[in-house]
Amino acid sequence: MARTLDKEQGVRQVQRRTVVLLGAAQVFGGVGTGATVSIGSILAVELSGSTAWAGAVATVMTLGAAAAALPLAAVADHRGRRTGQVAGLSAALAGTVLMVLAVVSGLFILLLLGATGIGIGTAASLQARFAAVDLAVAEHRGRALSAVVWAMTVGAVAGPNLVQPGAAVGTALGLPPVAGPFVIAAAGLVVAIVLLFAGLRPDPLLLARELAARGAPPDADVHAHERAAGTSPLPTPAPSGTSGSLVRGLHAIRNSQTALLAVTAVIAAHAVMVGVMSMTPLHLQHLVEGPGASHGGHVAAGDVLVIIGFTISLHIAGMFALSPAMGWLTDRVGKIETIMIGCALLVLAATVAGFGQGATPAVAVGLVLLGVGWSAATISGSTLLAESVGQEARVAVQGVSDMLMGAAGAIGGAVSGVVLGWIGYLGLNLLGATIGSAVLAAAFLTRTHRRSAAA
Repeated sequence: MARTLDKEQGVRQVQRRTVVLLGAAQVFGGVGTGATVSIGSILAVELSGSTAWAGAVATVMTLGAAAAALPLAAVADHRGRRTGQVAGLSAALAGTVLMVLAVVSGLFILLLLGATGIGIGTAASLQARFAAVDLAVAEHRGRALSAVVWAMTVGAVAGPNLVQPGAAVGTALGLPPVAGPFVIAAAGLVVAIVLLFAGLRPDPLLLARELAARGAPPDADVHAHERAAGTSPLPTPAPSGTSGSLVRGLHAIRNSQTALLAVTAVIAAHAVMVGVMSMTPLHLQHLVEGPGASHGGHVAAGDVLVIIGFTISLHIAGMFALSPAMGWLTDRVGKIETIMIGCALLVLAATVAGFGQGATPAVAVGLVLLGVGWSAATISGSTLLAESVGQEARVAVQGVSDMLMGAAGAIGGAVSGVVLGWIGYLGLNLLGATIGSAVLAAAFLTRTHRRSAAA
């Protein structure tokens, strides 16, 4: 009995250290993403010579993250979380170096390659949230996952504010001032890589598998509800590379009702969030500079920048600042119930922003609710996904989820402009509300079916 307790305490210590290390790596490693988002469009226009390429860096980053999700999951599946995280962050480090070289040489292609590398690092950062729950006990999974998501806030906030100190660093090193933020980002990535390479031992995923092989996994009760509902995931063949991970992941998702709901919730929340958020700055510009604006063009343009910046900052705060609360809600209220709360918030956000489209405060409130809804649906959906499939298919399923999440964000951002031009900002929000309502209904039906099966 005493030896069993010692083992349990040892696993808990490893779990606590894992969450701390992953969180610290998010803080240091996330700076590069924030810096690229803040000045990527400026560099794209400057190096390409055309405003038509302004969105190229953001697009390449998003697609790079989506494309890297499965390969990084395959690496983690074969070698463990530590290797997968280090590989992804190393690609981001190479990306920051290429960004500096792009600024120095003026080559647009290097800028795109650098953005691709940073996008791969983003994929690794997303998968870090799953590494946080490999050893977590059932009642603490949501909190562990949300702690890592919350740590992303630091990089998201610090990155855009590196322009001025980065300029000083760039000048001190004899580089163009705009290259400085990427030098700081590279230093942060080096620290993150060293932390994970040296500290993430034992590897949480490999240790979880070892415990499962001994018949004493830390999450032994994971599939109790699945068995009761008759939806327990089926055994899945051993990994066989990236394509094999895709097939295994899709197969495992299809055979688990709760996994299907979890992935659907994550994809839908991300698509709605990106679609509405990406078009809000344009809507605010038209709103402030339109016929109802009280200022002239030059002053209104300044007002637009202030209003847009403040609104997007509030939106980002809604996405990340309340992550610990969403993790607590996921553990205490329930995963599916928190998905329902998140979807309801998405519907409310779209309703407030859409019908309040003529008032900037209403749009700002809608964007905050949009961020909070995304946080609730993403954290609870990711936590539910981690416990809805067997250990042998879990990493592959997580890779598929992140790939589809990234693709949904890219499609949402691309399609939203067409929708805005077709049916306006209200129509865009109503479309988002419709998607959120559909997932809310699916979650309610799944919850009802599980309760009926358990009874």
